Amino acid sequence: MRYCQLVLGPAGSGKSTYCAAMQRHAEVSNRVISVVNLDPAAEAFSYQPLLDVRDLIQLDDVMQDEDMDFGPNGGLVFCMEYLLEPDGLDWLKEQLGDNEDDCLLFDCPGQIELYTHMDVMKRLVEQLQAWDFRVCATFVLDAGYMVDAARFLSGSLAALATMIPHINILTKMDLLNRAARRQLEMFLEPEIHELLASEHNVSRFNKKYHKLTHALGKVLDDFSLVRYIPLNINDEESLTDVLIQTDFALQYGEDLDVKGKDFEYPDPEDRE
Repeated sequence: MRYCQLVLGPAGSGKSTYCAAMQRHAEVSNRVISVVNLDPAAEAFSYQPLLDVRDLIQLDDVMQDEDMDFGPNGGLVFCMEYLLEPDGLDWLKEQLGDNEDDCLLFDCPGQIELYTHMDVMKRLVEQLQAWDFRVCATFVLDAGYMVDAARFLSGSLAALATMIPHINILTKMDLLNRAARRQLEMFLEPEIHELLASEHNVSRFNKKYHKLTHALGKVLDDFSLVRYIPLNINDEESLTDVLIQTDFALQYGEDLDVKGKDFEYPDPEDRE
């Protein structure tokens, strides 16, 4: 059995930083976590990838092809579709190797189109499962985005749009001041109706669209999607908490063999 996380979230939400931090934390915890870059538009990241999709196809090359004439979004869709073609899947499977008990992080593109009205990521998940991977999706959202009920609602709906059951993580907690952290606590395990009610009292826009926001809040409650795990990449305890949550979602370690170790006992004659 092999294990992997699909790291999802809007562009700039901290996906690559999350992958790099978890890779470094794993080394401290005597574990091996490898990272796979699946973003053909990535320019730079601070981790050493196990494999890089840009070795197969790059967004710049697609956009510069005069025959296709793609923009950034269209080019990205083409790249991901190309990866899921038979030749692309053969390349991916070969690059991933066949070592068991691996834990991989797939650093995914941030464009929401890949998750809302396309089945690209769904097909990728199904293919990974066919290769005996146990898959968990990790949706990361910038903590600075959660400053009021309206933005909280927007960010949560973006998470729901991925259409994949997942763990929600608030990144960049290390960039918030104390006041912002205290304000954020009310959004970690919120009462949706109370949040929206407080927003209606101060916003004329939300008063006008009270029924709409109430219905959206009910969707979040029904899907139990409003629980977030805060992450401070400079705090080892915070990283450990996130790793425990993802391990639980993946049921990591339940099928691992117990690793024994032969101890060498000193010769009694050497003590004399």
